[in-house]
Amino acid sequence: MNKQSPERKGYHHGNLKQALVEATLSLIEEKGPTGFTLAEAARSAGVSAAAPYRHFKGREDLIAEVARQGYVLFAEQMEAAFDRGNPNPMAAFEAVGRAYLSFARDHAGYYIAMFESGVSIAGNYELNMVANRAMAVQTQAAEKLFEHMPANQRPPATMVSYHIWAMSHGVVELFARGEPGRRAPFSPEELLESGVGIYLRGLGLLPK
Repeated sequence: MNKQSPERKGYHHGNLKQALVEATLSLIEEKGPTGFTLAEAARSAGVSAAAPYRHFKGREDLIAEVARQGYVLFAEQMEAAFDRGNPNPMAAFEAVGRAYLSFARDHAGYYIAMFESGVSIAGNYELNMVANRAMAVQTQAAEKLFEHMPANQRPPATMVSYHIWAMSHGVVELFARGEPGRRAPFSPEELLESGVGIYLRGLGLLPK
């Protein structure tokens, strides 16, 4: 069962918007981001088919709000894992990677809305801001890892963060949330840790 975010509450008068988000999370996990209608989300939330239009223009707008809330929770978990680089830069860097996998496992509905729904991040100011906040944690972790190196020898922290993000996402899609029956002889954490280790050795950050 997925862990609930602080925002996840039951429906009551005056909390229609969040009730629809909750209903949509369940529908996304059950049917995928395109497998239900706005009317179904309304029915699942126990409100009329017209009620969602008080807050959302349509289904895509509702999914964008789910993604926004997901990115807020995602950023919070990434920031907590990074912990300003404590207890040391390498441990913090590895913790951020584990937090990515943990979020995808524990909050599948949010993860799907964020990364698999086709929602436009660039076209949504609030969504773009929270997505960038999450990405910034990975970049900060890379910067902390390289800060002891001479400036002219440091790899671009942003590029490194994108590489690690892509690696983390690939592990999630293939082995943490992939097709039923697809199993690797290693855990997602082991796959990510070994891949990151090889990558960092190539950059000269770890002994060969």
